[in-house]
Formats: sequence, structure tokens, C-alpha cells
Amino acid sequence: MDKKTYLIFGVSKGLGKAITQQLPDTADTIFGVSRSEPDYLDTQKNMKWISMDLSNPSISAQILKEQLEDQKLDYFIYNVGIWEEQAFSTDYDFEHVSESEIVSIINTNITSCLLTIQSVIANLKQANNAKVILIGSTWGLDNHNGKEVAFSATKFALRGMIHALRENLRPYKIGVSILNLGYLATVEDEQNNEELIPLADVINALRFITHTSNASCVKEINMPAMQDLNI
Repeated sequence: MDKKTYLIFGVSKGLGKAITQQLPDTADTIFGVSRSEPDYLDTQKNMKWISMDLSNPSISAQILKEQLEDQKLDYFIYNVGIWEEQAFSTDYDFEHVSESEIVSIINTNITSCLLTIQSVIANLKQANNAKVILIGSTWGLDNHNGKEVAFSATKFALRGMIHALRENLRPYKIGVSILNLGYLATVEDEQNNEELIPLADVINALRFITHTSNASCVKEINMPAMQDLNI
């Protein structure tokens, strides 16, 4: 079996943790990125944790380059998305979102994504069927009903990023995709809330992308929950 190498962002909790634990095979190698240390490192024997603060994009990209060196990279999965402190609540008011918060959201969600992808292109070129997968949001789709301006701006930016990046990486047959998700369920509430997407469905979507050949490119998958009325 051809062993794969994954670079997964946001591995400490939530979707990133689920991706790390469920998508790769046990024989695969995982480079897992997060600011805080995952609580399952002792059991995830095939993962090397990389501590990075993505609000400092230049430093993060340099750390990543030093950690990976000339390692072949099959799958780059950017599962990052911070939002305004009062996001998704009735207290949200863009007029009163601080400048520092907006800058941090842009740096973490967009700038760090651009610089880290750029820093590992040489690693992706070494694989026969490399994939770049960005985790987007339905807040990046046309005519959503959300009010969160900075968060929405970053998720729209990711969609523009994948279209242009595909043109740059086409000669190397590197697939570039984005998975635009609605509200995600946790393991606890997956069974009883139809307004939330089960994590298992997201893993299956990622597995589909990673199993496509380099003769095709899955550009976008939009995945709201069945009862999600935001989009």
C-alpha cells in the first residue's frame, strides 16, 4: 500500500480532530498543526504535532517549511476559521467589531492560508496525486443570511483562492478543492439535530476528494444541513 502524508490544520479539536482520527490510514504520516496541544497525542502515534499561531502568518509559514523540509506531501487540508467574538448571536454588530479583531481574522483565515500553501508547493509537487483542500463555509456562498462581515469576507476569499490556485498548480496535476460547510454537529448532538451536519458526512466528502484521480479536479462542494435555512 502506498503510504500517504497528510498536513492537517486545526487538529486540536472539533472537525480537525475528527479528520485526523478518521481520514488517514494508520500507516499514513500526519503533520498536525494547531496552537494548543491536542489531548490525544499519546494515542495518535502516526502524527507529528506542529505548534503554530496562525495569527502570525510569516512566522507560521517559516516554521512549517522548517518542519517539513523535503517531505513529500499528498494532502494539504486547511481547516481553519476564526470569527468575531459575538458572531452567530443577536449581539453581533459589525459597527463595534474592533480593528484588532478584524486584522486577526484576516491574518488567520486568509494570509496564513496563502503563505502556508506557498511554502509547501515544492512538497506537493513530489506526490503523484496531491490535493489541496480548504475548509470553507456557507458564509462564503452567494446570498447567505449571515451578518458576520469579517468572517464572511474571509470565506469568500478562500473560494477565489482555490480558483486561481488551480491555474497555478494545473501543470503539476495538483487538485485544489474547497468544502463549504454549514453548521457542524458535535459527536454528542449528531443524532438529534437535523440543522447540523454530521461529522461523518464531512469525512466522507473529504474521502471522496482524496480518492479522485489526478485526471479530475473537484473544485467546490457545498454542504449545508438539510434543515439549514441560512443558505
